[in-house]
Amino acid sequence: MIPQAWLKRIRRVQIKSRLVSEQIMAGNTTSIFRGRGLDFAEVREYVPGDDVRRIDWNVTGRMRKPFVRRYVEERELLIMLLVDMSGSGDFGTTGRTKRELAAELAGALAFSALRDNDRVGLVLFTDTVERYLPPRRSRQHVLRLIRDLLYHPVRGLGTSLNTALAFLQRVVHRPAVVFLVSDFLDEGYERQLKAANQRHDVIAIKLVDPRELALPDVGGAMLQDPETGDVLEVNTADPALRAAYARALAERAAASKRFFGQSKIGLLELMAGQPYQRRLQSFFEQRSRTKVA
Repeated sequence: MIPQAWLKRIRRVQIKSRLVSEQIMAGNTTSIFRGRGLDFAEVREYVPGDDVRRIDWNVTGRMRKPFVRRYVEERELLIMLLVDMSGSGDFGTTGRTKRELAAELAGALAFSALRDNDRVGLVLFTDTVERYLPPRRSRQHVLRLIRDLLYHPVRGLGTSLNTALAFLQRVVHRPAVVFLVSDFLDEGYERQLKAANQRHDVIAIKLVDPRELALPDVGGAMLQDPETGDVLEVNTADPALRAAYARALAERAAASKRFFGQSKIGLLELMAGQPYQRRLQSFFEQRSRTKVA
């Protein structure tokens, strides 16, 4: 039997997820998940305002005037949520942890998929695949997904994006819109992520707690890595240490931004404790404008 405290928490996340879903879907007459699932519809004569990238040069050459290809999106998209459940997700200084934010966000995306009549699946991972829910299309499935996001008992503490992405490639054989929700505290995942993006439309959602952005001056402190258990004693009053921390953080952020930009993988960074609904909606609106209607 599920404890009452769990039921209240699950219900709270369900309500917030549904509200966020309604907000990001507001004003959209088509799916916000505008992935690569396009079906060829017809070739028609070019009219001013058409995207010149859609010109069919073979037909244009034969007809001696420009023609463009028209596409329509597939009626049903496949949405996959890959959510990081590693130990660092338990960190939170704003009243909720990064894991709780991930559950709320993934729930909102799942409700949006349900509203669009799309199937949605879930992969929970740490340094191993913890849980896999095959794609389905039902409200009961979405509620099960939220419950697992909040209360699935994880076995690992570390993070392996490679493991999650390799699993995705094995179990999902048709193109999907893939949301990779993580704090990305991992190394060496770039090649596997680019490979996944060749088959699927991958969107990376990076979760950050504001306390991670600067080392506070609190004197001597014992810091523990939540994923390895390693403990380090540091003197946070040392300005050189705080400057080195800030510099390393900035270099890591710049390298990440370069990678996602060069790989043409969508990246959205969300801060725990800050309103994110409008940022999420703006992200989908901008993404919609870059896709073929």
